[in-house]
Amino acid sequence: MLKCRTMWRRLAPLTRASSTLCRQNTRRAVLNNERSPALVPLARMSSEAPAGGNENKIYFLLVGAACLGGGVYAYRTIKGDKDRYNDRLEEIASRPNKSAPDQPETYLSTESPVEPAVETTEAAAEEPSAAPVTEPPAPAPLPVPPHAPYLLIGGGTASFAAARSIRARDPGARVLIVTDEGDLPYMRPPLSKELWFSDDPGVTDTLRFKQWNGKERSIYFQPPSFYVSPEELDKAENGGVAVLTGKKVVHMDVRGNKVRLSDNSEISYDKCLIATGGVPRNLQVIERAGEEVTKRTTLFRKVDDFKALEKVSREIKSITIIGGGFLGSELACALGRRSSEDGLEVVQMYPEKGNMGKVLPEYLSNWTTEKVKSEGVRVITEALVKNVSFDDGKVQIKLKDGRVVKTDHLVAAVGLEPSTELAKSAGLEVDSDFGGYRVNAELQARSNIWVAGDAACFYDIRLGRRRVEHHDHAVVSGRLAGENMTGANKPYWHQSMFWSDLGPDVGYEAIGIVDSSLPTVGVFAKATAKDTPRAAAEMSGTGIRSESETEAVASSPVASSTLPPAPLQQKDDYGKGVIFYLRDKVVVGIILWNVFNRMPIARKIIKDGEEHADLNEVAKLFNIHDD
Repeated sequence: MLKCRTMWRRLAPLTRASSTLCRQNTRRAVLNNERSPALVPLARMSSEAPAGGNENKIYFLLVGAACLGGGVYAYRTIKGDKDRYNDRLEEIASRPNKSAPDQPETYLSTESPVEPAVETTEAAAEEPSAAPVTEPPAPAPLPVPPHAPYLLIGGGTASFAAARSIRARDPGARVLIVTDEGDLPYMRPPLSKELWFSDDPGVTDTLRFKQWNGKERSIYFQPPSFYVSPEELDKAENGGVAVLTGKKVVHMDVRGNKVRLSDNSEISYDKCLIATGGVPRNLQVIERAGEEVTKRTTLFRKVDDFKALEKVSREIKSITIIGGGFLGSELACALGRRSSEDGLEVVQMYPEKGNMGKVLPEYLSNWTTEKVKSEGVRVITEALVKNVSFDDGKVQIKLKDGRVVKTDHLVAAVGLEPSTELAKSAGLEVDSDFGGYRVNAELQARSNIWVAGDAACFYDIRLGRRRVEHHDHAVVSGRLAGENMTGANKPYWHQSMFWSDLGPDVGYEAIGIVDSSLPTVGVFAKATAKDTPRAAAEMSGTGIRSESETEAVASSPVASSTLPPAPLQQKDDYGKGVIFYLRDKVVVGIILWNVFNRMPIARKIIKDGEEHADLNEVAKLFNIHDD
């Protein structure tokens, strides 16, 4: 091809010059003879002086050579493109064969019956243990329904609550839950609480636990028999709920009412709920520390995280938890129990001065810190991590004040980042202050799209725009979103609560804005044997305390006739009590410390939004002085 191009570049100027001379000779002949000449015989094709008809031959020779060169060039170009195209087809066709040993058997169904037999024979010759690959693949395609009237993205508490709510209002509804986890919907609170106190060595397999009242329960909301298989959902006569596990929604086409999954399959929908929750945050110093550190770090969130951490904690000698919030403190107490049983060293470090320092007032945070220490945990306060490295078989944590902690394993419990990956493709707004998808009072983000749970940033008419990351909020917001997806059009008025237990003997429930930077008033009393999470579970019959709430309690509270003492903030024993959080002299948050089944009263106080001259009188509503 290069030779043809070079020849054309050399011949083109000569051809143009000859053509120009030919035209000039023709024009001269016309002027001399005053008649139109015979163009072909009299054409002069040579740049020399006129000398007969040989010039025509030279012209045709040059033009013919140029055409021949162009033809050769075109032929070789087309032939080369064709060869490359065929090579590309062969390379694409060979891809499944190359990746077959690493792919699930279901993907092998696209191959012809001859080619896999040859490959499996070669694999068997090299490695006898590879015999299972020779099994014939399942002929059925992956069970991805093409359409779901109600599509719920995410397999957590909010999605399950929405599914039940939809089915309650529309008994024949067909609901499809799509989750990237491999498990059916389950409750997360026991992962950091009761499961760690189980005496069953097979708890990681059964995932059953004893509540504080001794009753056994599974973390799964419903057994597998409750659900319809995804491929049979559109055929179910009375509808049902199906769960498509191990699939992640990666793109939303809002105008077309469909989503695309990670395997490029598509599902269309009529109504859609986004309940993707969030992913645990990590520290940048850990992310930059290298593979040896990251593979010895747990970001605790899912069932698989519990199973992995439970296994690791039985094989190592020391573990360090970074974080002093709810999750970090619960895990510290749970693992601290093993410090005396298995000799496990448990360290908890955080930048605050005490446990849950961002939530509890300082005096109560200090008391909680001593409680955690009594569980066998070494607590390091005001710890700012500067560097994390791996040296001599240990993870080395260097703090900014020079202190160094060496450990076998790390747990980062430093908060949650809401999952908003679908915002761009769906055109949804993400709140710049709180994170999460911004929704209206009906939890609707766009037409036919609702958001619930950790990923929803909603407007609270009493407390302003908020985003809540707790079980009760997931239950209530999911339930309301499900109702609105069936046409209820109800606003979100609920004040969600949350709870935390430091073992079976100390726990608290909270509602509203509980921020230690706000002014607080605490009213405490002496605790009795009835004032523990264990006793509360025995009374209500469940350890998931949001399930034990009854609004009837708030309708007619019975105030204690016993006069409460002054706040006991100066004392060292905080048996039980009520902590009020104030903003502009109005109660915006309440913590019930070892006071249980009184949350509807607290909810009503916040809903009223009134100033209270004497919070000691308000505390009487909770009957904390009754024995």
